[in-house]
Amino acid sequence: MENVINQAKNTLEKYNQKSVLKLFNTLDEKEQETLAESILRVDFDYITNVYKESMKKLDVDESGIEPKKALVKANMTEEEKEVLYALGKKVIESNQYAIVTMAGGQGTRLNHKGPKGTFKLQTINGEKYIFEILSETLQRANKKYGVEIPWYIMTSEENNSETVKFFEDHNYFGCNPNTVKFFKQAKLPLLSENGEVLVGEDYKIKEAADGNGGMFSSLRREGILDEFEKKGIKWIFSCGVDNILVNMADPYLIGLALNNNCEIATKTIIKDYPQEKLGVVCKKNNKVKVIEYTELPEDMANEINEDGELTYGEAHIMFNLFSLKALKESATYKMPYHVAHKKNSFLDENGKLVDATQPNSYKFEAFIFDSFELFDDIAILRGKREDEFSPIKNATGVDSPFTAVKMYNEYWSKDREEE
Repeated sequence: MENVINQAKNTLEKYNQKSVLKLFNTLDEKEQETLAESILRVDFDYITNVYKESMKKLDVDESGIEPKKALVKANMTEEEKEVLYALGKKVIESNQYAIVTMAGGQGTRLNHKGPKGTFKLQTINGEKYIFEILSETLQRANKKYGVEIPWYIMTSEENNSETVKFFEDHNYFGCNPNTVKFFKQAKLPLLSENGEVLVGEDYKIKEAADGNGGMFSSLRREGILDEFEKKGIKWIFSCGVDNILVNMADPYLIGLALNNNCEIATKTIIKDYPQEKLGVVCKKNNKVKVIEYTELPEDMANEINEDGELTYGEAHIMFNLFSLKALKESATYKMPYHVAHKKNSFLDENGKLVDATQPNSYKFEAFIFDSFELFDDIAILRGKREDEFSPIKNATGVDSPFTAVKMYNEYWSKDREEE
């Protein structure tokens, strides 16, 4: 163990982790062993480079940015709809389709202890957990197309065990357990404002999930990309856990990708107003890109087109369809990381707990849509907000359980066929 401790100290010295090294020397032997093992699991070359790249100021260059048109289903002819539907339906019915739900987050912002998917809602159809609603959506698709669509749920180190147990305790809400698989998202260390790793009260390096863009590498690391290939799965739909109106098996989206010879398709909604907190799908230097609402220049955000809509109003809502080829290519791509300034408690160099009251550290996240730039084009289908987008992100106000349930209830209060 002495060798491990010495290796850890040498690593800290090599990467100029002065505060952590001072802390290390204040700990007893057992605490040092715990911290040393945690330190040696960190790829300091990688995280140091991520920190340096993320700290570079990125100015949004307006040149080369142009709108990217979406196909609006309501404007299509019946014949056009039939073509797309038939193409997508064939993929689903041929067992060439799978779903990935990104569910690594906790319900902290909802004042809920536990994975966000275990949050319970009072709906027109009774009390339901978010995971339960998604399970019902999947089972309606299975019934409609006469298949059992494989469902892959991306968890995190923090919530994996609890998520798996939750599904087991609720008998997978009627889904076949053999078609549901859980896999963990990767993590990256949290860094202080001067680039040092943070140490938690457990004497381990503090880490956080590496963003939804980490889905690609996680699928590869867990062997799921190989599993897709063995099962003959050619198209994979990914979505977040927090949208209770998500259409998890839309044949029109699949058909659009196939009809346009695209490896990726995404669904959008039109923004309600320029400052709505949604990134927009557009083109930059002839490549499809999502520009975050915070990065889009104000004049462009407010621009109106000839149809009376926001010129840059195609909002990315995390409904993404990938070919297996696109997933494989994205999994080997060095994704850029975006930095978030966050509050995090940590042990200082004297071993005292610093309980942050304001942002004091950096979290690094890859975004799934950065993979779009790898491809010449992607297909875009505009959906209806009231039918497909009811996210739960905040405890109150916009995108809260109240607003989500209201939309869910309005959707299901209408006469609908089993979908």
